[in-house]
Amino acid sequence: MSDGRGHEAKAEEHTDDVLTVRGVRKTYEAEGVPVRALRGADLTMRRGEFVAVMGPSGCGKSTLLNLVAGLDSADEGEIVIDGEVVTGRTEDDLARMRRRHIGIVFQFFNLLEGMSVLENVALPAIVAGMKRKVAETRARDLLDLLGLSDKIKAAPGVLSGGQRQRLAIARALANQPTLVLADEPTGALDSEGGHEVMELFRRLHAGGQAILLVTHDAEVASAADRIAHMRDGKVVADAVDVTAQAQPPAPAGV
Repeated sequence: MSDGRGHEAKAEEHTDDVLTVRGVRKTYEAEGVPVRALRGADLTMRRGEFVAVMGPSGCGKSTLLNLVAGLDSADEGEIVIDGEVVTGRTEDDLARMRRRHIGIVFQFFNLLEGMSVLENVALPAIVAGMKRKVAETRARDLLDLLGLSDKIKAAPGVLSGGQRQRLAIARALANQPTLVLADEPTGALDSEGGHEVMELFRRLHAGGQAILLVTHDAEVASAADRIAHMRDGKVVADAVDVTAQAQPPAPAGV
């Protein structure tokens, strides 16, 4: 696949890394004033790893997630997902990359209220070219695994906050993504809903899913294998999270 400039958008060397961020910089204009959101951020994730990114408001963690998702473009640096270079792509290429590699879970769900629960999950796969019946079968399987099989005909608006976020997770998994990105996934939930959603992330991770999660909550971050701390647009500390290793193995099946 071309990167839009006549070059193949492939990393020079394929490794077991599912994500590599090298020297990424991003500056925004806010009321005419430049804001340096990222100042040379670096991050690497292994296949199947669960990494939480923490840091104060304005440190650049959500900007980093948006750039990895291809929802915004970096000014400098390189992002590689599963051996494919994301930076420098055309909008069409980025859309194809997201369908193939990325599942996104937002803080405020971003569900389609005019569609049923089943349709919300099946739609990404249909857009990616999957036949409707196959996409709906995949959606039913995901909803069953995430405890929403009795809600397939319901509208998202009748679900609780925790159920709506479970629905958003099911939708993110519809295309069997290489990498799931989650931006403050418990931020709009009460404590019970938050614990429920984080247990789902643990189950997904136990099944081999790579997850990159942004949070300001240390308890949420403790579910990860590793916590990357950001400050002033850079990853300033990257350590193994011991509490995650102490968690009992979650059941497979997701």
